[in-house]
Amino acid sequence: MRTLAVVGGGVIGLAVAWHAAEVGWSVTLLDPAVAAGASWIAGGMLAPLSEGWPGEDRVLAFGAASLARWPRFAARLEAATGVGVFVADQTMTVALDQADVADLHTVADWVTERGHQVRLLDRAAVRELEPTLSRTVRAALFAPTEPAIDNRKLMVALRSAAQAAGVVVRARTVHSLTELDHDQIVLATGAASAKLWPELPIRPIKGEILRLRQRPGVAPAPRRVVRARVHGRPLYLVPRPDGIVVGATHYEAGFDATVTVAGVRDLISDAETVLPGIGEYELTEASAGFRPGSPDNLPVIGRLTDRIVAATGHGRNGMLTVPITADAVVGALGGKALPDADVADPQRFSTIAGDIR
Repeated sequence: MRTLAVVGGGVIGLAVAWHAAEVGWSVTLLDPAVAAGASWIAGGMLAPLSEGWPGEDRVLAFGAASLARWPRFAARLEAATGVGVFVADQTMTVALDQADVADLHTVADWVTERGHQVRLLDRAAVRELEPTLSRTVRAALFAPTEPAIDNRKLMVALRSAAQAAGVVVRARTVHSLTELDHDQIVLATGAASAKLWPELPIRPIKGEILRLRQRPGVAPAPRRVVRARVHGRPLYLVPRPDGIVVGATHYEAGFDATVTVAGVRDLISDAETVLPGIGEYELTEASAGFRPGSPDNLPVIGRLTDRIVAATGHGRNGMLTVPITADAVVGALGGKALPDADVADPQRFSTIAGDIR
């Protein structure tokens, strides 16, 4: 049996290890803190349409292709572990001023021209669907096919499924890929990937996120994902059974994981603008993680050498693109490229290829 080392135990590494083990690889997953890091902190939105913008056609197509794979991926995971991961079925992006309304029209026209389903809602329709939102909301872009998942349930389920499929998990830090003697290696260390492959144009993008618990007598959380832009800052509210996840700030700050007063203040203030009752919730967690950013907002998935496959650079769409990444990496390991993932080919960056064997 051929051996595979998956370096990185976040959501991407776990999904790749599980899929690879299922098709016959002898898989070892290496990470000093499996199921932690940015994957543990994330909000769990699956929103390629709502986050689209004219000119990012490749990003939209890649995200939509992965979204289409999510129902089967989630069903397989639930069959293997008994864990369901969805927490919302739809996404609503709200507008607070006329400029926001104009932007929603721009996105709606562009997305629908490319064959995807979204529609605009007026103030009354927004209130009917989500009555606890602020009365200052003027309109919304409604994406009925964009769900959200509980990222922490997903991580636990993926680890369980991977180990049940035979994956060996080792709490180990890999300092150099030359340490590994496996037949194949998958590099899935997210924002830290360039530490092991310096030519990768991957950088950390800091994001702070809050977790709030609903207290007795407090207005319930929205049933849908609610996205907005407040004072130019992006905001999302993602429901959980016991409350809401609020995110996220966006800084180019290296690997500084400090949660700042300013970050928490802005998130709470912006969230109250959209959902006035949120001030009565209990603040249970404030944390920061690092999105692995790339120059063109697309991940890096594919061969670096004849032994090493990259699966990194997913930016803000790590949860969204888990299914397509796992399929593409297993395809690359078996010598069969996945056409839907061609836009993520590492060779689009001329300095990446190497000669480690």
